[in-house]
Amino acid sequence: MTQVTMVERKILHYPQLDTVLMVEEFIKEHSGEFKKRQIWENLPKRTMYQTFCVVFDYLANSGKIAIDGNAKVAWIWNPQLVQRFLRRPELVVR
Repeated sequence: MTQVTMVERKILHYPQLDTVLMVEEFIKEHSGEFKKRQIWENLPKRTMYQTFCVVFDYLANSGKIAIDGNAKVAWIWNPQLVQRFLRRPELVVR
């Protein structure tokens, strides 16, 4: 799995919430099917690539998506599963 890191850069256009939600939903629906650039090319609405990269980096750094060995992007965020594990007394969060 590849770790994506945030790099300081000059952002020309920050994404709006609807853009973030659109990218999230697309990745959820097509988890494991596309690589990063293919996701951008197949989004339902056109988005500047730099703006898409800001959203993509946010999703990767927040643990919502992961990239496999073939560079395919998968949705991994599952808050219900996290809550189930947090309720188990024998497990400790460090």
